[in-house]
Amino acid sequence: MTLLAYDFLRNALIGALIIGLTAPAVGVYLVQRRMSLIGDGIGHIALTGVAIGFLTKTSPVLTAVIVAAVGAVSIELLRGYGRLSGDIALALLFYGGIAGGVLLIGLASDRSNANLLSYLFGSLLTTSTEDLIVIGALSVVVLVVTVGARPWLFAVCQDEEYARVAGLPVRALNLTLAVTAAVTVTVAMRGVGLLLVSALMVVPVATAQQVARGFAATMATSMGLGVGYAGVGVYVSFRLDVAPGAAIVVLGLAVFVAVAVVAAVTQGWRRSRIGVAIPKTLDE
Repeated sequence: MTLLAYDFLRNALIGALIIGLTAPAVGVYLVQRRMSLIGDGIGHIALTGVAIGFLTKTSPVLTAVIVAAVGAVSIELLRGYGRLSGDIALALLFYGGIAGGVLLIGLASDRSNANLLSYLFGSLLTTSTEDLIVIGALSVVVLVVTVGARPWLFAVCQDEEYARVAGLPVRALNLTLAVTAAVTVTVAMRGVGLLLVSALMVVPVATAQQVARGFAATMATSMGLGVGYAGVGVYVSFRLDVAPGAAIVVLGLAVFVAVAVVAAVTQGWRRSRIGVAIPKTLDE
């Protein structure tokens, strides 16, 4: 049996490829701002949204998008206007999100506990055609924002004061990035799960930084790596009968370690060559 023999396997592969392309496109900005864990925090906030969906018997994806967006905006407003630092604001909503999710899911039916696992750890193999339409539509919005507004978002992430002096709408751009990150988390939660979504946003970017030079090259490389991780991860999960989300993340981490080791060895070799060349030049 091949990977594309059944519709549910094809849907899983297509969904994973879309998520692999979209998540690093947002993650590259979060890494640039040194807020790599914000995806994890938004994921825990989205857990409350999923629980609200189960409790009210509405779409968990829709409620997760709304709650995650509100949470992301709250993080940004607390960071910008409040006296709290970004990590403290993130921590407060991080704990509040997971506590609210557990509390609300306890008020829902017993069946919700089992369904909640598919959002926590991902459930690519249950991706339907309707799910693909939602994932695709939201991903298009994310890519339009992250790629189309790249110069302005990069300026804000690199130096907010400079961007403000240059006349850019810093607050609006920050809020846009926060909402985009929230949408990305909810898009990816069906693929890798809320507990692992941050890894897919950060790991490809961290790997790309080892080999790429410049922000645009890092962004393009990380998106390519994300697609590669997703495709190979789904194939590995199919062959080994393991969870696709975990396979994708573990593969990404393995590639990062390999690239980091090669980069360190190469850098050490270049330094040794320079160290040898300098005495020869002095002797001459």
